[in-house]
Order: sequence, then C-alpha cells, then structure tokens
Amino acid sequence: MKQPGTRHKARQRAVDLLFEAEAKDVSPVDLIAQRRELVVDDESIGMIHPYTARVIEGLTADRAQIDAVLTSHLREWTLPRLPAVDRAILRLAAWELFNTHDVPPVVVVDEAVELAKELSTDESPAFVNGVLGRIVTLAPQVRAASIATGSEPDTAGE
Repeated sequence: MKQPGTRHKARQRAVDLLFEAEAKDVSPVDLIAQRRELVVDDESIGMIHPYTARVIEGLTADRAQIDAVLTSHLREWTLPRLPAVDRAILRLAAWELFNTHDVPPVVVVDEAVELAKELSTDESPAFVNGVLGRIVTLAPQVRAASIATGSEPDTAGE
C-alpha cells in the first residue's frame, strides 16, 4: 500500500468534516472556523490544512451544482439514500474534478476510491469508482471553461 501524502490526509480530513457537518446539520465552513478557534487552546484538535479548507469552502459554494451533477449520474440511487461517508467522498471528488487544475482527473478518482476503501463499506470503492467514471468525462470541459472565464482557483501556497 502506498504511503498517504499530505493531500491525501487533507482530503481525508475534508471528508471527516463534511460527514460531521452533515451529522450536526451545520455548515462545514462554520465547522472549520470553529476548529481553528479550538486549536489555539487545544493542539490535539489539529490544524486545518489549507487544501482541506480550500476544498470545503469551494464545495460549500458549489454544492447545489455538485449535487445536481452527482444526482444526474447516480443509477438506482438517490443522493440522500447514499451512506453519508460515500456522499461526502463523491462531493469532494466531484468538486476536485471540476475545480483543481493541478490534480489530474485520474488522481482524483484514485484518491476517492482509496478514501472509500479506508472509510466506507466493502461495496463503496466500486460504487464510487463507477459514479466518478461517469462524471470524469465532464471534467476537461468544466476545467477549460473555468480557465477561459478566469475563474481558475488560486493554487498558491499548497
């Protein structure tokens, strides 16, 4: 098994925060702000990696669009029926596919499948791979459009 890198750990933390925010019915952005306040007094909370924050903030802003894309690519499932961790992984990966110009789509899919192996059920990796395999074909056009309109996210400092 490959050694997880910093981005992998940042993605894992993002999935954890998305899962927790949904369970508590709070905004994941608010949860990050809360954690940043808590870490000042309690280092065991752990710093929020800049990539984790970038993904959470971007996903929160684009959630309606991401959910619409996911919904249109699910087969025999609805987004609310999915296990919460799978929903978080799919949202994270879909956002990355469309918004991270420095991460190849194949890496995004591989990372999502790896997170599903680590965090979810035995069936989840194949399910996540199947859904993202249908979505990944949209990524080049969406990425190109965001570059053309000048809305490419800033990747400095990562």
